[in-house]
Amino acid sequence: MKFKFYYVIFCFVTYASVAQEIPANTKQMGYELKESDDVLNDTIQLEEIVVSKEKLDPEAKKQFLILQNRVYRTYPYAKLASERLTALNKGMERLSSDKEKKKYFKIVEKYLNDEFEAKLKKLSRSQGRILVKLIHRQTGVTTFNLVKTLKSGWKAFWSNTAASMFDINLKSEYAPFVSNEDFLIETILARAFESGRLQNQPPANPVDMEKLNDYWETNKKNNTLQSLTK
Repeated sequence: MKFKFYYVIFCFVTYASVAQEIPANTKQMGYELKESDDVLNDTIQLEEIVVSKEKLDPEAKKQFLILQNRVYRTYPYAKLASERLTALNKGMERLSSDKEKKKYFKIVEKYLNDEFEAKLKKLSRSQGRILVKLIHRQTGVTTFNLVKTLKSGWKAFWSNTAASMFDINLKSEYAPFVSNEDFLIETILARAFESGRLQNQPPANPVDMEKLNDYWETNKKNNTLQSLTK
């Protein structure tokens, strides 16, 4: 069941090279992320953390580093998905008959089985959840709708049902102005692009980091004032 979830994520990928994984820097912000942390803390829910000029407490630092590690691991796949979705659409446009398109898609499916199965099966549940968000960030379309468009609504429904067994919703959207976790992801990506840790690929809907930071700073101040007046 777990493989089926990761398989449908990349059912629209075509003629791709294997995504390169750059070893994560586990020593940042004063905490060393141990190899076991990603497993032991795999299902933790991040509390609301606003990254600002203020120093984070040790537990918040640890949670941030765990999220950072997941983003580093999954972003290359989301970037690849966006690139290959474009290539797939162009390839389909060149085909005139449904028979040709079906044959073309079969080639894509075989490629996925040969190249991506082992790598995607190694992703954890939490990494898969972040990957779904990043695919929406890069393509502007939810994984559910990508599967629905390229396969069928029935396939998309069952794919989402299977994923939900692992607490993953293929309909998840990337919303950095709504979700604090998504804001943290965007912050991690911005820093990684600036440092060269990850290769920047413009998202489907560009994010103004200045406005995003101002929004969460204001949100934090409002929450603080509300808590003081209670």
